[in-house]
Amino acid sequence: MNKVKIFYTGDGINPPHYQSEGAAGADVYARLEEPVTVKPFERVMIPTGMAMALPAGYEAQIRPRSGLAWKQGLTVLNSPGTIDCDYRGEVRILLINLGNRDVVISDGDRIAQMVIAPYIQGEFHHVPILDETERGEGGFGSTGV
Repeated sequence: MNKVKIFYTGDGINPPHYQSEGAAGADVYARLEEPVTVKPFERVMIPTGMAMALPAGYEAQIRPRSGLAWKQGLTVLNSPGTIDCDYRGEVRILLINLGNRDVVISDGDRIAQMVIAPYIQGEFHHVPILDETERGEGGFGSTGV
């Protein structure tokens, strides 16, 4: 297991937590001094009160919590959001309310999930032409429904 170092910016902060033995995503919690109301189609940046150091070659992917998305329409706007291994600032979660009712977020609420994943940095090379494939330039919906 690769260790993720967590730094807390204050007291009483909930660390990320896996809710089951087989969970890929650890719940991430809001760290708020007062509740935040998110109106329909409004974007908010919610602090978590933590910063972290990931091992080299790993990223943290921030994803929506399915229950919040289904029941309240609350989702992560840039999903999945990426936290790079060299970022040391506070982790903040960009949420949007896609529902038709206000959603209130309080301190300690589970607002997203975080998946730690390895990545590969590509080497980019300019070439005069790309190799042919059966699909070719077929884009959105070109392979069927």
